[in-house]
Order: sequence, then C-alpha cells, then structure tokens
Amino acid sequence: MPSLQLAASLLLAAHAFAPTLAFAAGAAEAGWPQWRGPKNSGSTQAGGFPTQWTDASVTWKAPLPAKGCSTPIVLNKRIYLTAPSEGKDSVLAFDWTGKPLWKTDLGAENPGKHRNASGSNPSPVTDGKSIFVTFKSGNLAALNLDGSVRWQANLVGRFGPVNLFWDFGTSPVLTEKAVILARMHNGESWLAAFDKETGELRWKTDRTFETPREGDHGYTTPTVIRYQGREALLTWGAQQLTIHEAQEGKLLWTCGDFNPASIALWPAVASQVLADGMAVVCFGRADRGNPRLHGIKLEGSGDVTATNRVWLREDVGAFVPTPVEYKGLVYILSDRGQVDCLEPRTGKTVWTAALPRSSANFYASPVIADGVLYAAREDGSVFVARVEKGFELLSENKFDDRLIASIVPVENRLLIRGQSFLYCIALP
Repeated sequence: MPSLQLAASLLLAAHAFAPTLAFAAGAAEAGWPQWRGPKNSGSTQAGGFPTQWTDASVTWKAPLPAKGCSTPIVLNKRIYLTAPSEGKDSVLAFDWTGKPLWKTDLGAENPGKHRNASGSNPSPVTDGKSIFVTFKSGNLAALNLDGSVRWQANLVGRFGPVNLFWDFGTSPVLTEKAVILARMHNGESWLAAFDKETGELRWKTDRTFETPREGDHGYTTPTVIRYQGREALLTWGAQQLTIHEAQEGKLLWTCGDFNPASIALWPAVASQVLADGMAVVCFGRADRGNPRLHGIKLEGSGDVTATNRVWLREDVGAFVPTPVEYKGLVYILSDRGQVDCLEPRTGKTVWTAALPRSSANFYASPVIADGVLYAAREDGSVFVARVEKGFELLSENKFDDRLIASIVPVENRLLIRGQSFLYCIALP
C-alpha cells in the first residue's frame, strides 16, 4: 500500500526538471483526441468559433439513443462518443455533417444513479489509430476506426465492483504503449496499464490510501506527463497527488496533507491542471461554500508533502468542473458560476467575475478557444465570455436539453453534447 513511509523509501536523487505534457506516439495533431483537448489543458489557441447563436442557427443536431455524459472526441473530422443504447454500452461515430456512421455495442450497461450522470461518463481517447473507451459497467475496449472491436475486457468482472457513492467518471488516458485506467474508490484502488494493441495487462500498481469517509472516492482523470526525462502519470485522488513512471507503474513522487482537519465527504471530482511547472488542484466542497485550491510544484522525488506546496487558497475553487490552462494562466469555473483567473506560480488572482446565477449548477468543465471561454450549465445555458485580457460576457445561448459534457471547439465548429442530441454550431 502506498504511504508516506513507502514514498520516503523511494527517494531518488532530487532533480528539479519542470514536467511537460506527454502525448502518445501517432496521436493526431489536429482534432480533439481526448476529453481536455490536444494538450490536455481544456484549451486551444485556434480561433474562428461562434460566440452567439440561436436555435435557428444550429448547423445540425443528431439524435442520441439515451442519456450519456461523456465528452465527444474528434479525429479527421469524424466524431466519436459513448452512450447507452437499448441497455448496452455503445460507441457511436458521426461524420462531419452529423450523419451516423456506425454504432458498436460492447455489453450490458450499468446505468447512472445521479440525475446528471450515466453509465457512459468516461470520455473516449484516440491515438490516431484506435478509439479507447470504458464504462461504469467495467467494459474496456479498443476499437478500430471502422467500429470493429480489436480487444475487449471487463474490469468489474476481473477486479471486482467499483464502490463509489456516485457514478464512475474517470476517463482512460494513453501513454506510448498503453491505455491507462485509474480506480479510486472505497476498496483496493489502483492504476493499471493495458497494452494498446492486445489489451494485455502490462502492470497494475496499488494506490490505496486511508482517508476520512468518502475521501478515497475519486472521479478524476490522470495526466500523462514527462517527468525527469521519463514518461509518467500524474494522478489526483484519495487526498494524494502522485507521479508514477509509465513503463512499470513505479511510484516516483507523492504529495499529501490536502485535508489536515480530516473532514469527511470530500471526494476528488475536478481533475488537476498543469501550468508553469505547477499542478493546480481543486479540493474541498466549493459547491457547499468550502473550497480549497492548492498550488503544488512538480519537482523533486519521493515524499514532497513538506516542501512542494507553494500556496493554498480557501476562498476560490471548484468541486466538479475541471479548470482550464490557457497561455500560462489558470481559469477556475466554480459550480455556481464564479470565474477566477489565477497565476499558477503564486495563486494570486489576476481577475474575478461571475456568470449569471440560477438554481442550476455547472457540471461540464469549461473550455477556452482563442481567448474565449465556453461554459455549459446543466439547465442548457451556454455562456460565452472573452477572458484573455479581463472578463467580458459575450452571450448566453440556451438549449432545450441538459448539458453535462464539455464543449468541443474544433475546425471552426462547436460540438455540444446534450442529453438527447449532439449539436453542431458553425459560423455561416
């Protein structure tokens, strides 16, 4: 079991190399290959996207078979997403006009419990050659681009049920040779690597920590980085931020003490974001007025708990939405619509603003394209604001659909996945 003592025993010679994001070999440079985009930052510097629209200006909308909450991905102007279909976990492909291309069923679904969740919460990921998907049911698969199944496994059948209060939401990520899954729950927690070509288990590393009640429940997604010259995995959950090397899963680095007061019912939902050699980590319950936001420098080895926490704020944060990095700054969207722009090295506020309030929350993680922020609220409202040099609200656009998935800005189009439809918004 990983612990502070074990981390200390893994001390290596400390080298302060700034980590960089790593990408799987062969991954497409264009498109939107994973949940948080090409650089896993939630942003793109590409521009030319719509900033206001009406129902009449929707370019197309494609009906979806049932409620799913995963974010679509885009490869070579083809759109891939997961959804339940007639009680099964399914993967769907659409062309650039919204025409369905194929649907592949992978086994019985395990439906979501939360009103804004489903058995299809995790988002797909692609390396440019294959589509990798997983579901609450435990189904994990690699699909060829024509929808045929290369390999398939069931992690619940193999490793037992997932014990989470809410629904499984961790998306798969790709290293050079493997697809990585994290399970963080009340039970044996782990990181595991499966061979991209065969599905064979390459390694499985225990990641079980003792926490207050529900503190070991994690819904976050790891980040693939290069750390001290090697491919590595940065993972936030169970009140620990860890780095494991990607080849064999060995623990290199760990930072704890995120909950010194041992407060219960604080799971990890928002994923970490990287900026300027720092990991910015949302914690606490911002949805209940108890936010925590940590700035952790990514350097050194072993147990860095006492040395690497650069700043802590208790007045800003998010519970569900994952922050965005754009041009070296971090943008936090709270569950109730507060927007904060921060310097990652110091945690200092550059500016703060607020989106119009309602009884609805923000569950989707925001994105930024060419300095414009897109934020979808659960009640179907999409807010668009210019944020690069301060805050300017540009528009509020409403759909008659629930919006939980993140918006995808790609190829001058916005792809917006609702509960009932996949929408495409493009400039005339």
